[in-house]
Amino acid sequence: MKKSNYLFLFLLFQISVYGQEFNLLRQNDNLDVLDSLNYKYPYQKLKKISLTKNTTLSFGGSWRFQAESFINEQFQKQRNQDNIWYLNRFLLHSHLNINNRLEFFAELGSSLATNKDEISPVDKGNLYVNQLFVKYKITQKWNIAAGRHNMRLGSGRLVDIREGPNVRRLFDFAELNYRSNNFNAKTFFSIPVKPNLEVFDNDYLKFYETFSGIYTTNSFSEAINLDAYIFHQKDDEATYNSGIGNERRTSVGFRHFGRYKRLSYNNEAVYQFGTFGNQNILAWTLSLNLEIETIFLGKEFGLGIKTEIISGDTDAMDNKLNTFDALYPRGAYFGRVARFGPSNLIDIHPYINATFNKLEISFDYAAFWRYSLNDGVYGAALTLDYPDVNNKRFIAHQIGTILGYQLNKFVFFELESNVIFPEGFLKNSNRGDTLYHFVLTSEIKF
Repeated sequence: MKKSNYLFLFLLFQISVYGQEFNLLRQNDNLDVLDSLNYKYPYQKLKKISLTKNTTLSFGGSWRFQAESFINEQFQKQRNQDNIWYLNRFLLHSHLNINNRLEFFAELGSSLATNKDEISPVDKGNLYVNQLFVKYKITQKWNIAAGRHNMRLGSGRLVDIREGPNVRRLFDFAELNYRSNNFNAKTFFSIPVKPNLEVFDNDYLKFYETFSGIYTTNSFSEAINLDAYIFHQKDDEATYNSGIGNERRTSVGFRHFGRYKRLSYNNEAVYQFGTFGNQNILAWTLSLNLEIETIFLGKEFGLGIKTEIISGDTDAMDNKLNTFDALYPRGAYFGRVARFGPSNLIDIHPYINATFNKLEISFDYAAFWRYSLNDGVYGAALTLDYPDVNNKRFIAHQIGTILGYQLNKFVFFELESNVIFPEGFLKNSNRGDTLYHFVLTSEIKF
């Protein structure tokens, strides 16, 4: 094919996809601009099909490809370090909207892993129902929904769709929502779906783990927004440094976020109580995030700092469990490398980011310490990956860089690299080798 033909197809694609705004959760895509177009290309017609005067049907999807590699993945040198693997995730959805009152949304997923030795349920699912739910608008302010979906609440610190890994987190749920100009409230009951590797074999409606709560957002101004929430989690056979047992945990939290001139902030505090086996739960976390926009050499830069204190267990032999449980956080809590999870941790995390036309650049540094010397270090899945075997507090330094290129709002490329330098705790756990991590991502949405 001649170069001129390639150029024509590229320009045609650029024109034909005009008029859509994609969301991370595709049920929230904004297709309203399509209504104002006098002429629609075939792709645009497929994006929003008018079945009747007030009934529309839309289709869409995405393909994400990742190539990922570790060197010294567990801070230990191995003879064979040629371990690059490939992850593909395909999502395809349809959305039926009847009279702007009744909605049906269905999304299939296929997550494939190639050349990876140890495959986990977050890496692979040959074919599965990612989302399938119905939503009904009772009035302009009230609606109900039920089915299966990806759930994200607030900043995603405690409840997130887990976009980093190859398989998103799924919940079977029922919820009641209220929305006004300045106040939103969600009341829900859900059951986490346990992912499996093959075709339509995910476990569902297993009531040994349930998650319910109320989440509210009150917007006073651009500078002052307040979230308040209460969650309850039931989890049989949970694992902590102090043992294995049935867990009943309640979390009460507040989040203050907003923007004042060039300063933005996102701060959150959570207190947890309940029971774990014969122990009483008393845990907490405090998270602060400040970012300011500044101009240097005519370019805008974002300078920020995050810091968190996350409680850990103070004594494995007493009747109290102080290890904080972040419930269902994003899998890549501290970058895609995801070595440390949000339990028993103190971290300081300065960063800088900038955008040059279509190129996005970010650089960050993080230092990690154990909050309690009597508790271990947990992984991103809140598993006890590094048990308490010494009295050292300093865990590691981490340096990360991200280069992202947004060709248009439908095609995106990203290269992320991380280096983690072990310190006292890891070195004295026979894990003293520097970890290197690389991941290349491309994604196409349609």
